[in-house]
Amino acid sequence: MPRDLDRAFTFFHATLGVVVLVESVRTAVHALPGRGGGHPLLLLASVEAIGAALFLWPPTLAIGAAAMLLTFAVAFLVHALRGEYNFGLLVYAAGTILVLARRRAIAADPARA
Repeated sequence: MPRDLDRAFTFFHATLGVVVLVESVRTAVHALPGRGGGHPLLLLASVEAIGAALFLWPPTLAIGAAAMLLTFAVAFLVHALRGEYNFGLLVYAAGTILVLARRRAIAADPARA
């Protein structure tokens, strides 16, 4: 893979993971008892934050990606049932799948790195 493209993927991966981590922690803090949220939101945001942290560490990227994709799907469904379509979650999911696909391609053929 050309060096510039590799750097771009690395930057995208880090940016996606950090943004999801920060937003998940913000949501979890908002969901704490007495702050207006609820236990289901706190649980979902916590799983998402843990997933994002795992996504940032290469050995646990796949586990983190799975946790993130699960939480994005649940959040999208909950929002949709309320008539709110948060399409940003689809962009996060697409980015997560892109990073995961790149990681798997490199693992299958290290010469592509």
